[in-house]
Amino acid sequence: MAILVVLEGRDGDVKASSFEAVAEARRLADGGLGGDVIALVCGAPAIAGAAGRAGAYGADKVLHAAHDTFARYQPDGFAAAVVAAQQATGATQVFFSATAMGKDLAPRVAARLSAGLASDCTSLAVEGGRLVATRPVFAGKAIQKVAFAGSVALAGLRPKLFPLTEHRPGASAPVEALAGFAFDPASARVTTTGTSAATGGPVDLTEADIIVSGGRGLKAPENFHVVEDLAAALGATVGASRAVVDAGWRPHGEQVGQTGKNVAPKLYIAIGISGAIQHLAGMTSSRTIVAINKDADAPIFKVANYGIVGDALEVVPALTEAVKKLG
Repeated sequence: MAILVVLEGRDGDVKASSFEAVAEARRLADGGLGGDVIALVCGAPAIAGAAGRAGAYGADKVLHAAHDTFARYQPDGFAAAVVAAQQATGATQVFFSATAMGKDLAPRVAARLSAGLASDCTSLAVEGGRLVATRPVFAGKAIQKVAFAGSVALAGLRPKLFPLTEHRPGASAPVEALAGFAFDPASARVTTTGTSAATGGPVDLTEADIIVSGGRGLKAPENFHVVEDLAAALGATVGASRAVVDAGWRPHGEQVGQTGKNVAPKLYIAIGISGAIQHLAGMTSSRTIVAINKDADAPIFKVANYGIVGDALEVVPALTEAVKKLG
């Protein structure tokens, strides 16, 4: 019995959300599920050193699936590697981080294993020796608690909601090749030819501690600089509502919401965003929410911890100057 955690590598490093999944797997293993925690990383040889850091968060060992085509995300190859690792370890649970890659990879693996998948989980627990997952449904209007009928359970963990706990501070997990794994790129139906990173801030939206998002209340795309200025002052990542993305003001990589990215930062500042249910579904897990909108009846104020009723083009520059003075 084991819990398998799929690590996501990028630019020779492993994303923090993957280590969150490892730490949660360790907590569950020690709290009733039992078994080892084994991590899997797919990528070039250089990723092995970074993957070994999973030991500090509770991984007993790391399996490395290497292939020349794994420098970028290879959907078919990665899915084959996860299936091979699950079969080699006998893992009864497989965890993914619910990032863009994780949301694409997990269903592929679930189909190959004929296993149940609970995506975008906000918490996990052990009940009667079995894994139980909690996840939002219907655009966040309801919370669903699910168990798994099959012998193998797959779960996608929403980033920033699970503690990044070092169960074994300073420890490094041994990294070994995934024995017997082979992948023929000629069999792949999808090939990643390149990727382009969003330019919204110092880190990806899903891993940001602070996010400053803007909406149609900014009136015109040239006014979005007030969002960027405040984000720069706070060291934050820039986000956007679907309305401004659809209007072409901002790239899709910055979109927060049901059809964008689900985020859970320590601080979320919504500027000129009314608070449509689709947007709320992607950010209500934020620890602290600040809303700035001239409409006192805007739905965003119902979920905000702090609210300012006023013209964003007047309020935000003043707030930015205040932040700069404090810094």
